[in-house]
Amino acid sequence: MSAADALVVFVLGVVASLSMSWLLVSRLERIGERLGVSEAILGLVAALAADAPEVTSAVTALTHHEAKVGAGVVLGSNVFNLAALLGLGAMTAGRIALHRKVVLLDGAVGLWIASACLAAVTGVITPLVALAVALLVFVPYIAVSAAKPATVQAWPLPARWTRWLTSAVDDEEAEIAEAIRSRRGRPVDVAVAVVALVVVVSASVAMERAASDLGDRWQVPQIITGGLALAVITSLPNAVAAVYLAARGRGAAVLSAALNSNTLNVVAGLLLPAAILGIGAPTPQSVLVAAWALGLTALALAFAWRDAGLSRGTGMLIIAAYLVFTATLLAGATRLPVWPATVPPVLIAVGSTLWWLRPQPAPNVSVVFVPAQTRGVPPVPVRSRVVAFIRSASGGQAPSLWPDRTVSWMFGSGLAWCATVAVLDAASGRHLVLIGLLIVGPCCVLLTGRWRRTAAAGLFAIALAVVCGWPDGIFGTSEHLTFIASVIAVSVVSTTAAAVVDRSRSA
Repeated sequence: MSAADALVVFVLGVVASLSMSWLLVSRLERIGERLGVSEAILGLVAALAADAPEVTSAVTALTHHEAKVGAGVVLGSNVFNLAALLGLGAMTAGRIALHRKVVLLDGAVGLWIASACLAAVTGVITPLVALAVALLVFVPYIAVSAAKPATVQAWPLPARWTRWLTSAVDDEEAEIAEAIRSRRGRPVDVAVAVVALVVVVSASVAMERAASDLGDRWQVPQIITGGLALAVITSLPNAVAAVYLAARGRGAAVLSAALNSNTLNVVAGLLLPAAILGIGAPTPQSVLVAAWALGLTALALAFAWRDAGLSRGTGMLIIAAYLVFTATLLAGATRLPVWPATVPPVLIAVGSTLWWLRPQPAPNVSVVFVPAQTRGVPPVPVRSRVVAFIRSASGGQAPSLWPDRTVSWMFGSGLAWCATVAVLDAASGRHLVLIGLLIVGPCCVLLTGRWRRTAAAGLFAIALAVVCGWPDGIFGTSEHLTFIASVIAVSVVSTTAAAVVDRSRSA
């Protein structure tokens, strides 16, 4: 299979796996609603279905004895989840309010399993022992989430513990129930879920094999293929859903989605298959990713506990930490000097901080952006949102999606991402080809719903894709033209989607 064919297979696999994972999530939610499972368990099932591309890609890599790719997908996805779900969610919503009991309950489980994962990756304990250690906490967590309050109170535990557990689960379920609100399933939903699962698994396998083949052709280190490329791409649906929930004030649902996704990634995508197939000898890059996953989890939870939520400043800090992680991983994998590689993201973080601290004019009262901070505001079903969107596009009036300040930050973030990718790509020379990561720029600006800004970000990404062909040593080749075509296609689709949203907003 040629490089162009592998790239086509990779793109088709990404589209099929991510789109069908959404269908799988919705059908499993309906089935769970019909079976009467608790909202906490329903959230876990939805998280597992959304994680199907990551888990399948990791298992496929481990099956083919590509331990660095498998570990990179899981651990890199976990680090990205923290930045995209918690960091970006706090940035766009302004603040994510959280219940301290939910932070402590979910955070204790997340930190425990992240620590077991780090111990397995470093070789301190075997994957089988790490799996047993993880299940020692994860199984009771599932039991508490599935049990009814009366059942928990009847457990042979101190009354203070049972009351606390019941209260924490109630707080979490109230948020998740408002976030999901799925209708009761029918027999046809079971058949659709099975078909969607088969497509997700097959497409994810094809995506991982194509990505590994392209990585080998372009001499991209396996930890970069798994820890950055596959990790970011397979986590994008979770990121979009979390930003939407954060904007509606569903903080506990966002935190549960992030931590449950990371927990399931580690248990189902790494420790379980590694206990059977092995995880290979520890490498500095794998240990680095595992350590960042644990450290960033602890950092986010510490701020969430202290502030009873995550502020915009904390979200910026989490995103800046992810940028530094990305630069450090790229530098280590390509044997570049670490500190020069971290200069661009550090400058971006400092510049963004100074920009946010600048004096602000009087607020624009015409901007309609009032997140739902109470449980009394019911969520709008997906079908109703689609109908309202079509009506607004045909002449109705729609409010602004985000405040102007957030729109400017998201636009700047998209351009900064493209610039950082281009600098790191040029610095690595022929050792690393990062042109494909430029598509994240216009996708990020698409969230603003402003077509002119999205088009500008797309043109910037296309220009950088053309220029980066020289330092990569592939200028004018079929691989370079395929990369450029992919960036152009994503930019056109993003601009078109933003134009539709912009029309509905300004009609």
